[in-house]
Amino acid sequence: MPFTPPRHPSAPTATASAAAALLVLLAIGALTGCGAPPELRDPAGVPTGAGSPTASGPSGVPTSTPSSAPTAPPPTTGSATPDPGLVATPCRNGPTGQRVVQLLRGPASVLPDNVRVRVRTGPLCAGDWQYTVVEVTGHEELQVVTQGRPTALELVTAGTDVCTIEVRATGPAGIRTLACDAPSAVGPAA
Repeated sequence: MPFTPPRHPSAPTATASAAAALLVLLAIGALTGCGAPPELRDPAGVPTGAGSPTASGPSGVPTSTPSSAPTAPPPTTGSATPDPGLVATPCRNGPTGQRVVQLLRGPASVLPDNVRVRVRTGPLCAGDWQYTVVEVTGHEELQVVTQGRPTALELVTAGTDVCTIEVRATGPAGIRTLACDAPSAVGPAA
């Protein structure tokens, strides 16, 4: 039997070397990330606070030491009026509870004339919208959402669930909160 010398492993091909180099570059890129976060890239853009003057340096020019605490913006004085629709409050110039009941019995035809009702909550106003809760004898409590001036009051919706698309889409935040987010037990009449 003839002697066969042991085989030495062959040298890697150019393709294998290029693939290995690419793999190393990808691994390095993944480990280093995408760079520093934006707030650390531009230290001039980060507020440093007010500096306090100190003694002159060797060149005779005063130096300052930056404060480590950021400065807060100066407080603003309340000259702007808050949006009247953000919070529903007792109506000062809005409709009375009796006017809402008249609307429900009259043009809206929600309540018959022979049923007894008592306004439990409201009307509460937010913008030109109103929210009222009416107790109806022998029936469930009725929530009412209206809109407009007291003399030209319009019914938006009435029922046990008044979180309608119209209320959610166009109602002021104060009315949406009462109609859609608040528990059914709203406080006593205002």
